[in-house]
Amino acid sequence: MNQYQRNITIALVIATFLAAIEVTVISTAMPVITKDLGGLDLISWVFAIYLLTYAVMTPIFGKLADLFGRKKIFITGATLFLIGSALCGLSQSMEQLILFRAIQGIGAGALMPMTFTIVGDVFKYEQRAKAQAIIGSIWGIAGIFGPLVGGFFVDYLTWNWIFYINIPFGLIAMYLIWKYLEEKIEKRKRSIDYGGAITFIIGTTALLYALLSGGNEIAWNEPLMFTLFGIAFVFLSIFIIFQLKVTEPMLPFQLFRNRHLLIVNLSGLLLGAILIGLTAYLPLWVQGVLLLAATSSGLTLIPMSLGWPIGAFFSGRFIVKLGTKPISLAGVILIALGTTALAFISSETSNFLLVTIMFFIGLGFGLSFTIFTVIVQSSVDWNNRGAAASSNAFLRTLGQTLGIAVLGAVLNQHIGGQTNNGTDVAPEVLGAGLHSVFMILAMIAVICVILVATFLPKEQPKYAQEQSS
Repeated sequence: MNQYQRNITIALVIATFLAAIEVTVISTAMPVITKDLGGLDLISWVFAIYLLTYAVMTPIFGKLADLFGRKKIFITGATLFLIGSALCGLSQSMEQLILFRAIQGIGAGALMPMTFTIVGDVFKYEQRAKAQAIIGSIWGIAGIFGPLVGGFFVDYLTWNWIFYINIPFGLIAMYLIWKYLEEKIEKRKRSIDYGGAITFIIGTTALLYALLSGGNEIAWNEPLMFTLFGIAFVFLSIFIIFQLKVTEPMLPFQLFRNRHLLIVNLSGLLLGAILIGLTAYLPLWVQGVLLLAATSSGLTLIPMSLGWPIGAFFSGRFIVKLGTKPISLAGVILIALGTTALAFISSETSNFLLVTIMFFIGLGFGLSFTIFTVIVQSSVDWNNRGAAASSNAFLRTLGQTLGIAVLGAVLNQHIGGQTNNGTDVAPEVLGAGLHSVFMILAMIAVICVILVATFLPKEQPKYAQEQSS
């Protein structure tokens, strides 16, 4: 890694850390925030609105990066993220906090896909997995230190500082990208797909809002739910028509003719559902079934955060020697074995065994997600890399949204509509529901193994040997 690449990597690591730690820090601070601002009934939307705006804007920013360059979009995303952070810290009500979290999510929708895209631009094929491993390890570090940082600010300062602390680090990342990232953008008239962007925003917002609200704020059989799905169907259908007709489509469908991209995107969708299922429901098992403290449930997830960067490191070391398919297949097999093991745990299962299982699942995610990202970066040329990376990020997020909707519905069927925080549900009833959830996760993982083993090409991606910028 030369000095130029090192400067860019530092900027991307900072940007990734800001986006990654945001969720874990705010989770720790939310009890204090709701005590100060009120609006406990709106707490889920503090997280949901960030996820929604992030998912909706990711493909749009990805295409804009292909048209106008990565630097401008990165700076725009970082600016929006920092403005949203500052406003969140100034919030005087829960409604304001939710609105400003939406701005944060829009900014993150540019930052995260740009990190994947810039790595593909700056590094050669054999370097990409190593660089991606460094950046990917930040998610593990954020998962470990996020709760500690959040707790420190809440205990010794005020909750507002969990948002203010983003600003100096974000400015450093913006400065490094602005000063060091070199781009050669062809000067030509740009055709922006406004129709595609508008229809995508409306259709996707309606779809994600329905999935995030279903069974909670809005019953699945309410007329409003049918209206939301109807709006999503109509506008996404119009979006598809636009994409097939315009000269510069926001989401070029020809990308999905590339079998590398198609399989990686489908796998990302499935693994996104598994990841959110583990994150949301394993702590519920520890607290609601094993009746251990909240601290124990947090500790159960830490091994996944440790295994992830180790898997990412090994994928970077062996990608050239072994190729992309064996490493990614090993990753999804580890995830499948781990989730299958979870499907057979009981109230007698030791916490040590859970920790071991989660470590190997994290190892699998580190192997597979790192290689999948490199495949996306190496399957298209510069002009389509932003759209390819952002569509992959969007599908992972969509997988999380679909996963939490489906798994939540399954769990609610078992506990008879009672609240699913484990406080007023008998441990054996909650355990039966969570067994069904873990069984579904295992089946999804097996499908992912079959998908990768059968359909992911053995050969290198098309642009693997393309020179870095």
